[in-house]
Amino acid sequence: MTPRMWAVVAFGVLAVALAVTVVVLVPWHRPPAPRADQLAALRTLPADRVAEGRAFHSALRPAGYGSLLVGLVIALVLGLTPLGARLIEAVGRPFGGNWVAQAIVGGIVVVLVADLLTLPFAAWRHTILVRYELSTQGWGGWLVDLLKGFAVSAVIGVVALLGFYTITHFAPRWWWAWGAAGAATLVVLMSFVLPVLVEPVFNRFTPMADGPLRTELIQLARTDGVPVRDVLVADASRRTRQVNAYVSGLGPTRRIVVYDTLLTEATPPEVVSVVAHELGHAKDRDVFTGTLIGALGAALAVVALFLLGGWSSLLRVAGVTSIAEPRAFALLLAVAAVAGVVSSPAQGLVSRHTEARADAHALALTQDPTTFEAMQARLSSVNLGDPDPPRWEYLYAASHPSTVERMAAARAYARGER
Repeated sequence: MTPRMWAVVAFGVLAVALAVTVVVLVPWHRPPAPRADQLAALRTLPADRVAEGRAFHSALRPAGYGSLLVGLVIALVLGLTPLGARLIEAVGRPFGGNWVAQAIVGGIVVVLVADLLTLPFAAWRHTILVRYELSTQGWGGWLVDLLKGFAVSAVIGVVALLGFYTITHFAPRWWWAWGAAGAATLVVLMSFVLPVLVEPVFNRFTPMADGPLRTELIQLARTDGVPVRDVLVADASRRTRQVNAYVSGLGPTRRIVVYDTLLTEATPPEVVSVVAHELGHAKDRDVFTGTLIGALGAALAVVALFLLGGWSSLLRVAGVTSIAEPRAFALLLAVAAVAGVVSSPAQGLVSRHTEARADAHALALTQDPTTFEAMQARLSSVNLGDPDPPRWEYLYAASHPSTVERMAAARAYARGER
């Protein structure tokens, strides 16, 4: 068989593997959250905070969706016209004009152009966060974080670009196979590396101070049978007033992180409820599942790009002769941008089901639906959430169940409904 026929077979195998993984590992059953309970929960929330939360999200939408639209247009203009290929060729010329220069310098410049053109939307978002007193950062701190993000992205980008185009250069017929394996490996590696190398770039993490709360959280993890390296406190208050907690890492890098703002805004039982939710992610190996789905998706994307490279009309529009050449990087970004927009609802659906299972785990572990409901109300109030967002936005972009859904699930649990 030819390499292209093997690629078709690999695409089919990876697609089936991804579908099976999603069907088997994603918790498609969600705990009941009756709409009547949702509306009843909504009526218990302070009306002024609900109104302010909805006003906040209305103010954010133009910046958020504007950035999404402009970014997509930029990607399409650069990728579906010869402009992107010419830009990569031009910026690589002073550095020798070879494939290495085009791959690294050209690739970074294309991404930078898109970032710079959408930068006003990021600044707009920051002004809204400041206006609603959710951000504690001045423009200096905001700019430092922005530059840190650019630097981290550049380092990861250089590694990915050099690796990918080295493969395409030296294995022109079979690059899709090596590239798929490399992309999957990179996704797995990032799951281990991000918590210990990247997250500290943006926050300082310290072990939670000894005391009754830390003792209770450690004991909770032991009772749950979840091996956790540590419970850390992030100094989130230096940039935000919002509260949060999360679990990250795999194996020896797994840790539960609690924002310092959560410790000041919530009661100890509410903190326990939040951490119980995060333990649910660890217990059900949600990071592993997400990493596996990401790895399979990345491998599938590389093979799809190889097959897409046989579409001569697309290459002609982009002004390139091969999808594997560095000059075609803008075309790859355009394809990725379209895929991201199209797949967003599916990613949100998977995430919401996963988060709902973690909520159910927290309720079962703590046996305290009253505190769980109170914590959800506090999260919405402090973070200025929209407790019952518009349906279209919920289906397209929401990564978690809505506040009223989570409160309703706690009420259903208290009645013995599972």
